[in-house]
Amino acid sequence: MRQYFSKQNRALLSELVRTDFKLRYQGSVLGYAWSLLRPLLLFGVLYVIFAVVLRTGTEIPHFPVYLLLGLIIWTFFTDMTQQSLGSIVGRGDLIRKIRIPRWIIVFSSSISALISLVLNMVIVMIAMIINHVDIMSTVAYLPLILVEVYVFGLGISLFLAAAFVKYRDITYIWEVLLQVGFYATPILYSMSNIPLRYQKFQILNPMAQAIQDARYALVSHDPHVITIFRIFNGGWYMLIPFAIVLVALLWGIYYFKKESRFFAENI
Repeated sequence: MRQYFSKQNRALLSELVRTDFKLRYQGSVLGYAWSLLRPLLLFGVLYVIFAVVLRTGTEIPHFPVYLLLGLIIWTFFTDMTQQSLGSIVGRGDLIRKIRIPRWIIVFSSSISALISLVLNMVIVMIAMIINHVDIMSTVAYLPLILVEVYVFGLGISLFLAAAFVKYRDITYIWEVLLQVGFYATPILYSMSNIPLRYQKFQILNPMAQAIQDARYALVSHDPHVITIFRIFNGGWYMLIPFAIVLVALLWGIYYFKKESRFFAENI
């Protein structure tokens, strides 16, 4: 483990993270502010459509924070995977010129997305203050939930980055899957509106489980915030999302390591 995080690798990782963060907003007028404005603008549009026009979510206490938290966690997952998808190909010249650990390139993209998440969580805290949301002891679980999302995203990112080197069509497939995942995950709506038999399947999705647990930990203990523990009453089924996260990470590491030997010749 020490060799992976040697002083040289840490310096390279730090430089790649800074470069990724700069290039993402290079040429834009507002620059880094877009990392905060993008989820806020999306939140504003969706809140007006669903809460104001369609009057959905009105039964959920602190619905603006409920919606914003779900959007920010989902945005983190999508940004992390989409940025990592093309990271190896985007660093093709660097890979061909010098010998560097390939995993650092994907890891730097994930850290760049993590920085944006931290900044966006500050907005969530401000929204909680505005909406008079009480801070509860369960907030201590939030970092663990975000780590789960990060590990899940990292496993998928490693797989996507390696697969994109050989199969460029994967970017279009992943965009479609993200769209499906967005509506299959309870971000815009409450799970309480879904029949219980479907809730049991939906909550096995690691992103649905993580977002619902994060809402429960940070926003409300209201019955509308359905968690995997509540659905399965603490049974072993509640371990399935975490098993999926672990499998995604191990498979991503395995596939990336297997394909990384051919990156230089395939890029």
